[in-house]
Amino acid sequence: MSILQDLRDALASGQVEVVDLTAPLTADTPTLQLPPEFGQTAKFQLEEISRYDDRGPGWYWNNFRTGEHTGTHFDTPNHWVTGKDGEDVASVPAGRLVAPAAVLDFSAEVAEDPDFLLEIEHVEAWQEQHGPLPEGGWLLFRTGWDARSHAQEEFLNADEAGPHTPGLSVACARWLAQESPVIGLGVETVGTDAGAAAGFEPMFPCHTMMHGAGKYGLTQLQNLAQLPPTGALLVTGPLRIVGGSGSPARILALVER
Repeated sequence: MSILQDLRDALASGQVEVVDLTAPLTADTPTLQLPPEFGQTAKFQLEEISRYDDRGPGWYWNNFRTGEHTGTHFDTPNHWVTGKDGEDVASVPAGRLVAPAAVLDFSAEVAEDPDFLLEIEHVEAWQEQHGPLPEGGWLLFRTGWDARSHAQEEFLNADEAGPHTPGLSVACARWLAQESPVIGLGVETVGTDAGAAAGFEPMFPCHTMMHGAGKYGLTQLQNLAQLPPTGALLVTGPLRIVGGSGSPARILALVER
């Protein structure tokens, strides 16, 4: 029996479960807010073309408008100035869209401190328990932040001092970009950087270092609580936008039960 036949049978029997890590994409999906002097991303909008009516009696369809980095989405190297000569979203090799994942759960720490930062020693302690990060795979940073995704204000969690959301320290971002074997970082927050990262040196270290190293980002993931620390296989599906710096994506995880 072939490997693919085995997989099909495992899916049919429930031995392998498909877990959807994608947030529903609607007009209410939270979006990143930059200072007003900068350009802003568009919220998701549907424009009806026809719905079984005079505009098209037998069919329903829509135009849609949204930013590349709205909702659950895939960031490519050319999204950031450090990776401006790197891959666009249409150039990501198909083989990298199916890759193993390690899930690091720090939701308890984030519940106590929304500004929690993942440090190198946290990753090292995780590896002592679970083994090395997967070569050519993803580090998924579970924080429990997906529970806030129903409301813009709660998701961004900003006050007069700025946003308060978890992320990576500068040292951890540098290590992940330059020394770790993974191809990218996945998070449950609006972006891969911490809310306070505008004040880091360098600013936004995950974007600066990861994309500068040719690596990728996944943001606004959901349901990471349903994944084991190791063993899940991630299937990422960004639109193949020529010249695009990213794309909304359907992210699925295959999990052996």
